[in-house]
Amino acid sequence: MFNRPVTALKYVGPRKASCLNKLGILTVGDLLWHFPRRYEDRRQLKELAAAAAGEIITVQVTIRAWEERELRPNLRLFRALIQDRQGTGYALWFNQPYIKRQLRAGSEVILTGKVNYRGYIPELQVNDYEAIGQGDKGLHTGRIVPFYPLTTGISQRWLRLVVYRTLEEMEGGIPELLPPSLCQRYRLLNRYQALKYIHFPPDPGALHQARRRLKYEELLIWELALTLSRWQREAAVRGIAHTPDNELVHRFLAALPFNLTGAQERVLAEILADMEEPRPMARLLQGDVGSGKTVVAAAAMVKSIAGGWQAALMAPTEVLAEQHGQTLQKILAPLEVPVAILTGSTPRPEREAILAGLDTGAVPLVVGTHALIQENVSFKALGLVVIDEQHRFGVGQRAALQAKGQAPDLLVMTATPIPRTLALAVYGDLDVSLLDELPPGRQPVSTHILTEKQRSKAYRLIRREIENGHQAYVICPLIEESDSIAAEAAMAMAKKLQEEIFPQYTVGLVHGRLKAAEKEEVMKAFREGKIAILVATTVVEVGVDVPNATVILIEGAERLGLAQLHQLRGRVGRGAAASYCLLITNSSEAARERLAVLASSQDGFAIAEADLRLRGPGEFFGTRQHGLPEFRLASLPGDGRILEQARQDARMICREKLWQQPEYRDLYLAAREKMSCLQL
Repeated sequence: MFNRPVTALKYVGPRKASCLNKLGILTVGDLLWHFPRRYEDRRQLKELAAAAAGEIITVQVTIRAWEERELRPNLRLFRALIQDRQGTGYALWFNQPYIKRQLRAGSEVILTGKVNYRGYIPELQVNDYEAIGQGDKGLHTGRIVPFYPLTTGISQRWLRLVVYRTLEEMEGGIPELLPPSLCQRYRLLNRYQALKYIHFPPDPGALHQARRRLKYEELLIWELALTLSRWQREAAVRGIAHTPDNELVHRFLAALPFNLTGAQERVLAEILADMEEPRPMARLLQGDVGSGKTVVAAAAMVKSIAGGWQAALMAPTEVLAEQHGQTLQKILAPLEVPVAILTGSTPRPEREAILAGLDTGAVPLVVGTHALIQENVSFKALGLVVIDEQHRFGVGQRAALQAKGQAPDLLVMTATPIPRTLALAVYGDLDVSLLDELPPGRQPVSTHILTEKQRSKAYRLIRREIENGHQAYVICPLIEESDSIAAEAAMAMAKKLQEEIFPQYTVGLVHGRLKAAEKEEVMKAFREGKIAILVATTVVEVGVDVPNATVILIEGAERLGLAQLHQLRGRVGRGAAASYCLLITNSSEAARERLAVLASSQDGFAIAEADLRLRGPGEFFGTRQHGLPEFRLASLPGDGRILEQARQDARMICREKLWQQPEYRDLYLAAREKMSCLQL
């Protein structure tokens, strides 16, 4: 029944169906799951004489007489004399000539609108109306009234009527998706009641129960799809049981010039144990800025190599891939493990040598960008795939690299602290390891919010730090000038700083339009201290490690999310010296309050939670991508408790194989259908 086209419904002809299609409503099911965006409580009737000017009220009145007049071309007033028990007033409509036919003199009506006074006479500018006894079932007034997302050609009154008639028609015909045991455990409304009350709630309590039931159903289907996907993947293939001998890993760790933190040791133990299991590892490694994820990943790659397998690390940008490659080359040098770097800018002769080495196994470890998933890249024995900043990759790219081997282990890393609720929703098919401890000696970064008038203070601080032998970043969101955005662009800023502000120092520039070789040349000069001030776009957001940099100035800070600003702030404070983050903004007080969250906290997870609440999941990640859940009703992090319960129930259903029971069959089929939409 849900899959019937909307044209099968009364009142829906081809023209209306075309309008509904623009809202994503193609079937009866789409219509019933097109939920109201807000509600107005119009249950309390008021007397005209008791209304205050500017108040929106609902009244029950009798139409006594009509008049109409043209106020100006294309603007016609229709005014009705109305009467209730306390007195008389007027009801106003504009450019609605049909209203006189629908609400004839002598008819009883319920009106909702805004009250104004002409002298002592109340006038009601009508928003909605309903004639008593004309069959609209009280959909528009005298109740809690739903308001839907609309498009041209669709009115609230018409859509309410169609949804109401559809619910009437389908009473008793909407199949239950959740098994009775779950409905009873959580005291959930049945599916028909939930749909009826979310569209036409008799009271706020019924609306709350309807939303609770439908959110749980939505989140349970999602979590069950994730859990089934992982269960199916693990059952389908046998993974690599890596060698339990960790001698080479211990040699690697012993050669490091520092000791691992307690968090690094704990997480590494989780990963190494996972790799020794005969099922493919699927693990998310989360850690705040500077928590040491790369070293942990390097140890995992050493374990893979020790057993004769290859390892690959894929990063989203060439700058980050080069950074990772050079870091691994340095820390793996004592083991004499060769590390290749493969990007779109790798020279052809070098590229061909790397490809041959991967094919024969002579290259045990490769770091690269999307170049790693090209068709001509083949591995002799790929045993471990590491993905850095997974959310920056498009559909299927994670799977494409895994497909280069026979069920290799997977380690997904992110330097963006992801709130638990979002991690469950986006990475529910992965186990999670958390680096929640920073290496000793790391100092908090002092963060300050400055206006344009205070720019000179920022420049004085930068000058002081450079004179003390340190370096600075200046971050601009854009590359070119734009009249619509106040923030100065990177190229213009670099020129201004070099020629007018800091002519005695070397100013470098890096942005996304530079060729990879040019970027690396600038970054190398900055790392070596040959550049005092690096002007950059957000290409330096993650991975860039220059311990001597102690100041970062961010232009137009209000245009970036808190999580992204926290990542940028993490470019400094990587050495022992005191460091500073300067946020330049001339935006609203609300924007400054948002930035104050960053200034008052060094906790990436607390900042990420605030960012998620303020901007939502899609914008939290910087771009809306396939694989990021866009729920019809549930929202994160607000519905985190429901999500947690749904995850537990989904795992219980799979663990006990309840999906084989008849009462779980429809739920299982819904989850299977959802699986086809996931990025796995």
